[in-house]
Amino acid sequence: MTVEKKRVAQLKERLFSLGAVLPGSLSKQWNVCGSAGCKCKNPDRPVKHGPYYQLSYTLKGKSSTAFVKKAALKEVRARMKRHKEFRELCDALVEAYVTEFRKYGIEEEQT
Repeated sequence: MTVEKKRVAQLKERLFSLGAVLPGSLSKQWNVCGSAGCKCKNPDRPVKHGPYYQLSYTLKGKSSTAFVKKAALKEVRARMKRHKEFRELCDALVEAYVTEFRKYGIEEEQT
């Protein structure tokens, strides 16, 4: 097995062992409600509701958002971190395939 084929196998193994991933960015937001006597409407010292957490992402060219519960923040952040690693591994895998192609061309039996 060539060095390039070993590299491809290693990258594939790392990719498949990553686990769940999430793209995007996480933001923290506060809100003002519509209730007239609420603390968020206090003219002297307003206290907004929140924080609320929101995941913003683009998938297949379409931007979207999703609210994230506080209890899920740790896992969402972990999945976002794994998504970054996923993208880096995909780039490294394509680079390894190109290197292999440049050195050896395309073999008939490869898929």
